[in-house]
Amino acid sequence: MPPWMRRSNMGPMNYASPTYVEETRLGFRFLATHTWQHHVLRVAIEDLKRLIGAPLPQGGVLLDAGCGQGKSFRLLHEAFRPARMIGLDADPHSLECARAEATAQGLTVDLQSADCARIELPDASADIVFCHQTFHHLVEQEQALAEFWRVLRPGGLLLFAESTKAYIDTWVIRWFFRHPMHVQKSAEGYLDMLRGQGFEFEPRNVSYPYLWWSRSRDFGLLERWKLRRPPPPGQREETLVNVAARKPRTAA
Repeated sequence: MPPWMRRSNMGPMNYASPTYVEETRLGFRFLATHTWQHHVLRVAIEDLKRLIGAPLPQGGVLLDAGCGQGKSFRLLHEAFRPARMIGLDADPHSLECARAEATAQGLTVDLQSADCARIELPDASADIVFCHQTFHHLVEQEQALAEFWRVLRPGGLLLFAESTKAYIDTWVIRWFFRHPMHVQKSAEGYLDMLRGQGFEFEPRNVSYPYLWWSRSRDFGLLERWKLRRPPPPGQREETLVNVAARKPRTAA
């Protein structure tokens, strides 16, 4: 067995949070790859831009909640040109990598070590909260969403991109990664949670990407080999959900 598949190399990282399930060592390495940045982050941000519609918001304060190793910083800066960018993560090692990434990209990013359920920012201090593939790690999901609501200004945007239980609860993901399985949700479950908090969005602000990497049964090979057509929305179990949700301008 090659070293990268040994269980000792796939154990948890050496940090802990009562509200966050830490990444495995293999998962941490994967989040530094070109595959992650190009095929996952870039694709999600391009889709979220489409869901917002034109014109895209520019300037203001952008919070990258669960920024990891900072691979989203350049993509977010190019898309929204924020006057201030804040990167928040619970893992000190990830923040070290994020600091190096920001320096390499020539970007100024304020980095904060905190859990998403306890954000040390003032009320109504952010114009955009970007939350990509973070919620399935969080134990206190409702508290984290309430914090996003609190720190967003009225009229602010929550850009939410998440894997659903249908993807997280598969043998591939269970073997290589770690997640709190009791809080995983379906696409509709996440949408209901956003509505329950008070966020507003229309069908045009929601998408259900059915990307090859999210289909752990065959990774979409049959479709790519033109042996089968992908099932249409409504006839499949969604693996991903992207939402451009807004805090109402009249919200307190």
